[in-house]
Amino acid sequence: MPIVSANLPQVLVFAASDPTGGAGIQADLLTLASLGCHPLSALTALTVQDTSGVVAMQPVAAELLEQQARTVLEDMPVAAFKIGLIGSVENVLAIAEIVGDYPEIPLVFDPVLASGRGDALSGEEIIAAMREMLLPQTTIITPNAPEARRLAESDEDENEPALDVCAARLIEMGAQYVLITGTHESTPEVINTLYGPDGVIRHDRWERLPGSYHGSGCTLASAIAGCLAGGASVEEAVRDAQDYTWQALRHGFRGGMGQFIPDRLFWAREDDEAKEAGDGAS
Repeated sequence: MPIVSANLPQVLVFAASDPTGGAGIQADLLTLASLGCHPLSALTALTVQDTSGVVAMQPVAAELLEQQARTVLEDMPVAAFKIGLIGSVENVLAIAEIVGDYPEIPLVFDPVLASGRGDALSGEEIIAAMREMLLPQTTIITPNAPEARRLAESDEDENEPALDVCAARLIEMGAQYVLITGTHESTPEVINTLYGPDGVIRHDRWERLPGSYHGSGCTLASAIAGCLAGGASVEEAVRDAQDYTWQALRHGFRGGMGQFIPDRLFWAREDDEAKEAGDGAS
């Protein structure tokens, strides 16, 4: 008879499929499994894409999305939710209703608004629904700087709002914590900033690696969800997830002709290399 292990937290991911395995639900599953979690999934959309960009996207019907999630939730205990690309307003509403039934479960929201090369993936109606329906239920949202500005923009803005202002607005909309990543900013280092209700909690600076990466945001958000599921605090989860993500990027590989793909199982290959070196020395 199978043994139910309390040491294997289960995380339910709402995200789209990426055939390359670089981003989307495939990236989430790899990341969570690498961090010792059992990933569960509710598919939000099918995409046609390669490592350069998205060619087409077909959202899953909201009814089917809801059936996927509720069937799993009725059977399996979940320690965290992670939301990625949603695909339609109807799916935003369906997810909001589902997670609303589990307010005690931490929710990590990665608001995927565009692909790595800039293909639009979420229109204004979807963004408005995210603000109204999902942000009030979000434990931590993980936008990059352009996403933070777009989510927090106001008709009253004459100029582009500062990131501190964006974070404050997202918290006013209901998010408990905001982690704004600096991968898209023109700074020598990547600076990620975690905000809470009282302002900045921590700044983390990371060496800016050469090239661009497919699925770095998915990896970071899923890693945070995995750490939260394992019992870490938000600040601990953000710290450890950044370290994991940077290492995955540093060990990234070029699977196609476009962006690099993070190696979410880098630690396993490092262990193999260390073992081979030890065997060779004996």
